[in-house]
Amino acid sequence: MKEHIVRGFRFETYKAPELSVFDRLLEIFTDLLTHTSGDFDEAIDWLRMLDEEYQLTTPDYTIDDFIEDLKKKGYIREEVDPNAGNGIRLSAKMEQNIRKQALNQIFGNLGKNGNGNHKTNKAGTGEDTTGEFRNYNFGDPVEKISITESLKNAQINNGIGDFYLTEDDLIVEDSIHQSQMSTVLMIDISHSMILYGEDRITPAKKVAMALAELITTGYPKDTLDIIVFGDDAWPVKIQELPYLQVGPYHTNTVAGLQLAMDILRRKRNTNKQIFMITDGKPSCVRQADGSYYMNSYGLDEYVVQKCYNMASQARRLHIPITTFMIAQDPYLQRFVSEFTEANQGKAFYTGLNGLGHMIFEDYETNRKKRIR
Repeated sequence: MKEHIVRGFRFETYKAPELSVFDRLLEIFTDLLTHTSGDFDEAIDWLRMLDEEYQLTTPDYTIDDFIEDLKKKGYIREEVDPNAGNGIRLSAKMEQNIRKQALNQIFGNLGKNGNGNHKTNKAGTGEDTTGEFRNYNFGDPVEKISITESLKNAQINNGIGDFYLTEDDLIVEDSIHQSQMSTVLMIDISHSMILYGEDRITPAKKVAMALAELITTGYPKDTLDIIVFGDDAWPVKIQELPYLQVGPYHTNTVAGLQLAMDILRRKRNTNKQIFMITDGKPSCVRQADGSYYMNSYGLDEYVVQKCYNMASQARRLHIPITTFMIAQDPYLQRFVSEFTEANQGKAFYTGLNGLGHMIFEDYETNRKKRIR
């Protein structure tokens, strides 16, 4: 008697893979490092407190064992600082792990998708075909001619008795034009980013790290430059992102925009954009003589007009500015609205929740169109 074999799919409730104690601690510790701006000792102190409350470790695996494993696996290293004595520093491996975790937290699995090219909605020469066909135009690459469709077209147009093929019979398989994107991400590090009982700088850092990891791994043909702005503006490297801290700064939005446009002017890509994360009003500009004009009370017309001028200048350079405003004050929202109108860009009035998804969605939207 033949045995009857039943084939098919068996569906079960998803069970998350069991993490080792080290992996579970590493995930928590990595998040703590972002909150402590890369301060290892402070993050470990927080981890010990969480362990006491939630029993994260076991009798066979303690926090001290975890620290030793961090050293063995290359996440941290001991350094001798002549001024501060012995200390523990984060390695490049840990810095990348912080960026990867930010990517997973904010964008989920989206970082694994994409081949690194930006597809526009303009048909033309490119690497990916659309499945659509069109008539041949002078200058189209020969390799894009569809032999099958062209022969069929010739038979329809000229018959099969005395077969011949003309230029009018040629059919080309259309393709998507590949473009590149140059993005500058501006992060406000003025003092207000930690005022009013809300930590706004940590989510901003996480977004920057996630976007940096996404672009460098998923879209290597694109460029991402990150700058911070307070009293002045300056670029920061990807490796510096976990260590960013808010300073006792005013908000010099003009300096940030000037630096962003200077960076983008040097890029050869056609597609350029600025993302700006800020929570406060512009309150500072640097004068021609090097001095600073500052006014934190209300919206100073002199400072505001300088911002509008920068927005208009970016529009003339075909650089759209997308502002992510994490403040709800009506008069600040009016400023952002007028700033956006001057640039013909976009503005999102948002809290901290969902900020990363909004930035990614806008990044993806801009990938699909040609900015002229």
